[in-house]
Amino acid sequence: MTPMDWGIAVIAALLIILINWYFLGSKRAAVAEAATPGGAVEVTVRVEGGYSPSVIEVPAGSNVRMTLDRREDNPCSDELVIPDFGIRRELPAFRKTVIEFIATPGTHEFKCGMGMLHGSIVAK
Repeated sequence: MTPMDWGIAVIAALLIILINWYFLGSKRAAVAEAATPGGAVEVTVRVEGGYSPSVIEVPAGSNVRMTLDRREDNPCSDELVIPDFGIRRELPAFRKTVIEFIATPGTHEFKCGMGMLHGSIVAK
């Protein structure tokens, strides 16, 4: 192999490692600890091709005020569903929507109306 072949092989291997790390690496959860004067835990979730953060940690039993900042008009993200809390809410494009609930202990999935975008709320 020539030095050029070795260079291409090394760059290809580095790109494979980088892509695997980006898509398959562990995702850190956003921990929401700051409560407002009214006692609610504030969480902001960006909705754009998915939910960011997609995992949210809150204290169990806390009042949660989740602000969903939808920055797209993709039809999949038109609606948010949190089955464990009986929540189904329309998310207007390019607007913020506030959802409030009491976080019971456990892991609660949230998703789009089509079930393609996923996230979870972990109440400890």
